[in-house]
Amino acid sequence: MSRPRILVLGGRDAARQPAISRSNETSFKLGWHLSQLSEAATRHDAEILFADYESLRGHIAASNDQANHLSTGQAGHATAWCYRGDGETAGEVSLSQFDAILTRTMPAGSLEQVTFRLAVLHDLVSAKTGPRVINSPRGLELAIDKFATLTLARRLELPTPRTQVVQSRTAAMEAFEQLGGDVVVKPIFGGEGRGVMRLRDTELAWTVFSTLTQMDAVCYLQEFVGPGGVDLRVLIVGDHAHAVRRTSENDFRTNVRGGGQSTRVELLPKWESASRLLCRDMGLTFAAFDWIESATGELQLIEVNGIPGWKGAQKVVPVCIADQIIEELVKQS
Repeated sequence: MSRPRILVLGGRDAARQPAISRSNETSFKLGWHLSQLSEAATRHDAEILFADYESLRGHIAASNDQANHLSTGQAGHATAWCYRGDGETAGEVSLSQFDAILTRTMPAGSLEQVTFRLAVLHDLVSAKTGPRVINSPRGLELAIDKFATLTLARRLELPTPRTQVVQSRTAAMEAFEQLGGDVVVKPIFGGEGRGVMRLRDTELAWTVFSTLTQMDAVCYLQEFVGPGGVDLRVLIVGDHAHAVRRTSENDFRTNVRGGGQSTRVELLPKWESASRLLCRDMGLTFAAFDWIESATGELQLIEVNGIPGWKGAQKVVPVCIADQIIEELVKQS
């Protein structure tokens, strides 16, 4: 029986030079998360390669090119420039040659670049005979969009804070007042607490909304749910689940990169069932669900991360999360 072959797509430091071809070869260095996956793959006797989204190349064969269709199972296929965990190149490899693909952070790009990268993933999923993609492109598209995530949660009758998304300064000021004059403003895309601020001052709100509309950004306003500085993250890894309470003494945001601290807590069945309900509906296998507790004790969904980090959770969870991720990839392959 051959070793499972896994590709990790994306996830390197955004400041690095992307590896897009042989002529662009430099030292391919792994960060903490990718190193954890590389070590876990070794323990599970799986071959693991790494590639940047920028190296993706699409190939569409001529209608009479039967050789290509037979070799890939598709009229078109995609390749990526791949590297091993030690930084050595593995060359350009067809994505159809992998058993499973783990999607990690996609770097910023133009609308065309991002659309192409997602189209490659959609094609792999629609082919059905290709590698299993975790997470699915549909799941990624839903999770990255906070508005889409919360509208889905409400359809599933899961509680969320009151939220409004508007496209003008005037509408944003109206929403600010309707939500009680104490709101959290976030980019509709993005994570790790970047671009998130709490607004309680009318003049400051006017300035912020003016800036956002000048940038052609939408204004995403969510009522502030006190006391702030504490939330619950439920991390789902296939059949495994972990609960971590995150706290921050100096900020209402709890992101670990911003100084938040993690504590492992007992995973209550109602937390897991609500998170798994969203997992199934969004098409996610590996995801983090962030919940906040209201003054009445009700948990409300804040957002879903379809490409979660686990460095903070790993400090307090007694099992290796990277092992669980690799186990899921091998099982799905």
